[in-house]
Amino acid sequence: MAVSLTVNGVPRTLDVDADRSLLDVLRNELNLRASHFGCGVGECGACMVLVDDRAVPSCDTPLWSAEGKRVRTAEGLGTRAAPHALQRAFIAEQAAQCGYCTSGMLISAAALLMRDAEPDDAAIREAMARNLCRCGTHPRVMRAIVRAAARPLP
Repeated sequence: MAVSLTVNGVPRTLDVDADRSLLDVLRNELNLRASHFGCGVGECGACMVLVDDRAVPSCDTPLWSAEGKRVRTAEGLGTRAAPHALQRAFIAEQAAQCGYCTSGMLISAAALLMRDAEPDDAAIREAMARNLCRCGTHPRVMRAIVRAAARPLP
């Protein structure tokens, strides 16, 4: 079954099993490797992507549910030459340790800042609650989100 969606601004039609996870298709068909497989049940946040500007766990999102929607991965947030405000802030605050959770953190933070340009600490904690980091970078992630909120988003 062919599924049509827009990924990082590029229209795509994929002729694959529509029951495959969005994560599997992004990584293995489109070679977008920033999102990682963590728990497989949408609980850890390593696989977060934006679907129509809402952060969703792509590991338990079937491809068919993204039909006709806009999907944005961490690769679609910014570029090396023009990084997203969150990417700049994560670097400045050294908000990544091993990096496994970082793309999911960036996506969840981007979704937050799209709906609340000036979130308070409680809003940040709530938005990031679905993202686990075994390295303990949460305090630096909080600072990075606050830093990014002080700048206009691209």
